[in-house]
Amino acid sequence: MSRPILPYLQAAAGIGALCALDASIKHLTFDYPIFFVTFGRYVTGAAIATLVWWRQGAPHFTTGMVRAHVVRGILIALTATLFFFAIHTLPLAEAITLSFTAPLMIPPMAHVLLGERMKGPVLGAGLLGFVGVAITVQGAPSFAGDRLPALAAVLAASVTYALSAIAMRARAAADGSTRLTLSGTVIPMILLSPFAVGHAVPVVASWPWFVAAGVFGNVGIQLLARAYAKVEVQVLGILEFTALPWAALLGWLLFGEAVRLQVWAGAAIILGACLWAARADRRVAETAPLAP
Repeated sequence: MSRPILPYLQAAAGIGALCALDASIKHLTFDYPIFFVTFGRYVTGAAIATLVWWRQGAPHFTTGMVRAHVVRGILIALTATLFFFAIHTLPLAEAITLSFTAPLMIPPMAHVLLGERMKGPVLGAGLLGFVGVAITVQGAPSFAGDRLPALAAVLAASVTYALSAIAMRARAAADGSTRLTLSGTVIPMILLSPFAVGHAVPVVASWPWFVAAGVFGNVGIQLLARAYAKVEVQVLGILEFTALPWAALLGWLLFGEAVRLQVWAGAAIILGACLWAARADRRVAETAPLAP
């Protein structure tokens, strides 16, 4: 029986929404400190997530859920702070491209932490995607001065993001997207709240950007949580590569960031890797015996 295409579409749309979140944050980092911007992103995100949670009947959290979500919330807060620091300095498409080391980390981590069997085609697709990443960085400026800490931040964020994606996969089916979205905003907000102490309220002109960050972040996590509940994390991890064309478009439209020819060549290879991974997973689903 063929596996539905919907989870892949949900994951791709969710990643696009998170790229829009990154663009909103990059705009805000020009006027506010990184930690405060990150806190503000989760304030608006938590408000929206709480409303959705209440409208859906306020599903309760068990003690076991809370412990797991606290760990995931810590990883999310670390990932966001590191990555937002990086995109303040680096062009959006370039930062996204460098973060593509995360999908390559997901299959072995998922194997160790979740017991998912590592699939040859998925690993091959990940390597092909990395070739696309290598092509996109050709012609980029050297990582000197302020760019070196930004590079280190992207690589560190890739590790914490891969771990948070695995944590989402571990809880997605049992906890549902509503709980995952709520905990993924409230816990980071609480962790980052000390950085808001003594800070002035943002000017009114900035409010739409904070709201946009909250909306795009919640939509992205909702969609990804629904997708991860149905498809293995190592398969959907390859779809992270679809963030590149989104980032290139948003960086060009909002910040006038030039998009090199190598970026588009790499994007074409990355798209092929995504399609390869999805096709391999669907073949496995078609040949697998039906559950009794």
